[in-house]
Amino acid sequence: MAVQNSLDLANRASCGDHDNPLRTGTLWSCVAHIITAVLGSGVLSLAWSIAQLGWIGGPISLLSIAILTYISSFLLSDCYRSPDPVTGTRNHSYMEAVRVHLNSRKQSWFCGFLLYFSMYGIGIAYFVTSAISMRAIQKSNCYHKEGHKASCTYGDTLYMLVFGATQIVVSQIPDFHNMKWLSVIAAIMSFAYSFIGLGLGFAKVIENGSIKGSLTGVATSNVADKLWLSFQALGDIAFAYPYSIIVLEIQDTLKSPPPENKTMKKASVVAIFVTTFFYLCCGCFGYAAFGDDTPGNLLTGFGFYEPYWLIDFANACIVLHLVGGYQVYSQPVFAVAERWFSNKYPNSAFVNNYYSLKIPMIPRFQVNSFRLCFRTVYVVSTTGIAMLFPYFNQVLGVLGALNFWPLAIYFPVQMYCVQKKIGAWTKKWIVLQTFSFVCFLVTVVGVIGSVEGLITAKLS
Repeated sequence: MAVQNSLDLANRASCGDHDNPLRTGTLWSCVAHIITAVLGSGVLSLAWSIAQLGWIGGPISLLSIAILTYISSFLLSDCYRSPDPVTGTRNHSYMEAVRVHLNSRKQSWFCGFLLYFSMYGIGIAYFVTSAISMRAIQKSNCYHKEGHKASCTYGDTLYMLVFGATQIVVSQIPDFHNMKWLSVIAAIMSFAYSFIGLGLGFAKVIENGSIKGSLTGVATSNVADKLWLSFQALGDIAFAYPYSIIVLEIQDTLKSPPPENKTMKKASVVAIFVTTFFYLCCGCFGYAAFGDDTPGNLLTGFGFYEPYWLIDFANACIVLHLVGGYQVYSQPVFAVAERWFSNKYPNSAFVNNYYSLKIPMIPRFQVNSFRLCFRTVYVVSTTGIAMLFPYFNQVLGVLGALNFWPLAIYFPVQMYCVQKKIGAWTKKWIVLQTFSFVCFLVTVVGVIGSVEGLITAKLS
């Protein structure tokens, strides 16, 4: 193995506009990254959310949140460069953009804490979700053989260990620039299980011969219960588009010309349109098929039992998608940690030296000692927490609710105002601040619903 000192993470990260060969991202690779980040297995749980809000509130809420998400991504994409959004200096990460635009170290560190804690939490949730899907494959086969009344109970530990071992290997992909192929595969998998969920829901509606559900949603015994469930459903929909926290990291992969912000805006339109289409179709057909009995997840909650092989295939697609999704949210964490250590210890061979390694039947690749150790420890830590904390998905719902407004709305609005030199109390400023306040109210509602859902889950 030969040491290659020329490959230095710090130098690569600090390159300016002369590093175009490193940035080969296109509109379609950007769309793949976004869809991998957004169109998660949560698409299959949106039927439950629509069931709580009804035929009027559910679709309107979905469309409204889609529009809010596009506005947020639009504002953020113009903050990638500063002071000019086309010719200015690159900001390689969300945290760096906050520091540059708002000129506040405290706000930058606060943003970084929320940002990377969210990404770490999403990684843990992906372990929990992957285990649920793998377990669902076994349960589906069991129900097919033993009948729908069989107990068919299985643990999660083995599935999480398998997912963790896979992530240790996949985490050695150097950075976003080198994982286009993984995002494309993950996006294809997300389309596959979304189509299956959509098709099964449509078939169930035809089988029933009628459309179930009501204009006001699931009936409850009292107004308070209806309010809590509606809040939780609205929060689930609001946090079904979580990719605002990685907009700038994805944008940092794009080549220019054309200007990165223009490509990012086009990619956001395409990706949000596609995901919203699937969200509406899967959510509405799921609710139409099961009405008040709509399960929390159509495939793992067993709204459908047959054909079992198709359910198995869909859950396998979910797991493969989560492999890519974990990387989309982990690569920004890897990048900031490796940049920091490289700048802190520029003369360390352990941190900066790369070794060329050739394994039979596999193309030659580069190995870095620090990358291997840090990323392995990171994956092991998320695996361990997921195994020890069975309610983490509910906890993440609360954390996602708390982080939605500051990361997806507040910081983008404040940075955009600075970027475009929008003065206080001008018409544009008032519109943006009103938008921010409305989203703050959505966050408050989502937090209330998520906390109540967590308490209910623990007591049940």
